Amino acid sequence: MTEVTVRPTVLASRRGKLILALLCAVAFLDFVDASIVNVALPSIRDDLHVSVQGLQWIPSGYLLTYGGFMLLGGRAADLLGRRRVLVSGTMLIGLSSFAGGLSVNQGTLVAARLAQGVGAAMMLPAALSILTTTFTEPADRRKALGVWGGVGGLASAAGVLLGGLLTEGPGWRWVMFVNPPACFLVLFGIFRLISGDRPSRRRDGFDLFGPVLVTGGMLLLVFTLVKAPDQGWADSRTIVELTGALLMLVAFVLNERRCANPLLPLSIFRIKGLAAADVTQLIAFAGFLAMFFFLTLYMQNVLGYSPLETGAAYLPLCVGVGIAAGVTAQILARTGTRPVIVVGCLLAAGGVYDLSRIPVDGSYLTDLLPGLMIMSFGLGAVFVGVTTAANAGVPADKAGLAAALLNASQQLGGALGLAIFSAIATARTNHLLAAHTPVPQALTAGFHRALLASGIFLVAAAAFALRTSNTRGEAEALDEP
Repeated sequence: MTEVTVRPTVLASRRGKLILALLCAVAFLDFVDASIVNVALPSIRDDLHVSVQGLQWIPSGYLLTYGGFMLLGGRAADLLGRRRVLVSGTMLIGLSSFAGGLSVNQGTLVAARLAQGVGAAMMLPAALSILTTTFTEPADRRKALGVWGGVGGLASAAGVLLGGLLTEGPGWRWVMFVNPPACFLVLFGIFRLISGDRPSRRRDGFDLFGPVLVTGGMLLLVFTLVKAPDQGWADSRTIVELTGALLMLVAFVLNERRCANPLLPLSIFRIKGLAAADVTQLIAFAGFLAMFFFLTLYMQNVLGYSPLETGAAYLPLCVGVGIAAGVTAQILARTGTRPVIVVGCLLAAGGVYDLSRIPVDGSYLTDLLPGLMIMSFGLGAVFVGVTTAANAGVPADKAGLAAALLNASQQLGGALGLAIFSAIATARTNHLLAAHTPVPQALTAGFHRALLASGIFLVAAAAFALRTSNTRGEAEALDEP
C-alpha cells in the first residue's frame, strides 16, 4: 500500500510564520503613521506655531500621498518586483521620518508627512501582494489575511496610544523619530526572509500622468473642503476649485481608458465584488479615522486630558479590535465575508452614534468607554472582512494593484472624512462662538455633528457591503502567469 505524504503548508513552517510576522510589521508601521500624530497635534501647534486649520494638513498630508500614490506603488510592485519596491518604500519612510523629527516649521513637517505617505504607498501594496501570493492554500490564506486585518485595525488605535506615550515622554518629535529604527529592523527582515522576484517582462512604461491626475485631484478636493467653511460654500473660488478637482478625477478615468499601459487597468473591476469592497472600505474609514481625530481633540481640549491620558484612553479599544479580528478570522469560513462586514459596519455605527452624544463634562467610564468598545468590535470585523473580500479571486499579476486599490480606498476615505467632518464641526462651532457660546460647549457641539455624520457614513458602508463578494477566504486564480 502506497503511503501518501502530506506536504506541510507554507504557514505551518517556521519561515512562513516569520514572513507573516514581517509583513504584518510592515502593515502596523504604515497604519500607525496615519494616527500616531493625532495626540501630538496640540504640542506641535504650540511648538511650531501652527494654525488650527493648518494642523489638519499634518495627518491629511500623509493620507493624501499615501492614497494618491498607492496605485502607482501597487503597479510598480507587480512590474518591477515586490521586494524591490518594498525596500525602496521602507527606506523612504525612514529618511522622511527622520527629517520630520527635525522640523523647525509647519512647511517642513507637512513636506515630511507627504514623503512618508509616498513611502507607505510603496510598502503596503507590495507587502499585501507578497502575502496573497505566498499563502495560496485556502486555510493558510484565510488565517494570514485574518492576522493582517487584525493588525491593521489594531494599528489605527495603537497609533493614538503610542502617540500619547511618546508626546508625554520624550516629546512630539519622537512620533517621527520612532520610525527609522523600526524601518531598519524591517529592512533586515526583508533581506533575510523575502526572496527577490524578477521584474515582469511587461515593462512597456509606466502611466506617470495617472498618479499626477488622481493625486492632484484629491489634493485640490480636500484643500477646497478644508477652506470652504471660512471661504463660503457658495463663494466663486470654492465652486471653481471643486469643479477643477472633479475635472481632474474625470480626466484620470479617461486617461486610464485610453492609456496603453494604464496605472489602473479598468478590467480589474470585472473581479466580482472588488469595487464594492473598495467603496465599502473608503466610506467606512472616512468614519473610523475621523472619529479618532475628533475624540482626541475632545479629550484634550474639552476634558483637559494630557497626551498620555488621551493615548491610554484608547487602550481598551486596541484589545477590542484584537478580539474582534481573531473571532472574525475563525467564523469567516462558515459565514463568508458579507455578513461579517455588514454587521461590523452597523456595530461600529452604533458605537460612534453613542459617542456623538458626549457631554461637555463627560466621564470616561460612562460616556466614552462603552461607545469605544462597541466601535472597536465593528472595526476589527470590518477590517478583516473587507481585506479578505477584496483579495478573493485576484490573479497573481494583479495582486499588487488589488492591494493598492484597497489601501488607497482606506487612506483617501480617511483624508476625505477628515476634510468633510472637520468642515461640519468647524461650521457648527463657529456659529455658536459667534453667538457667544462658551468655548467648551461650542467645541463639543461641533464634535457632536461631526461624529453623527461619521456614524451615518458607517451605515452607508453597510449598505455598500451588501454588494461585496461573500468569499470564505479562498485563493482562486492566484497562479502566476
